[in-house]
Amino acid sequence: MIRFVIILPIVVLAWVLLVKLIKELKSANIDWTGVTTIIGFIALAFWLRHITGMG
Repeated sequence: MIRFVIILPIVVLAWVLLVKLIKELKSANIDWTGVTTIIGFIALAFWLRHITGMG
């Protein structure tokens, strides 16, 4: 029961922060090409590390 009391507020706080973040991202003028390029490079790095086992 104590775990539930500790975990529930953390989940609710994370949800509220996620909703606020989504609202800010929708209203902001963001260069999505740059953001997707950065995310792509990070995903490629993790994938290559998984495949090669190096890094």
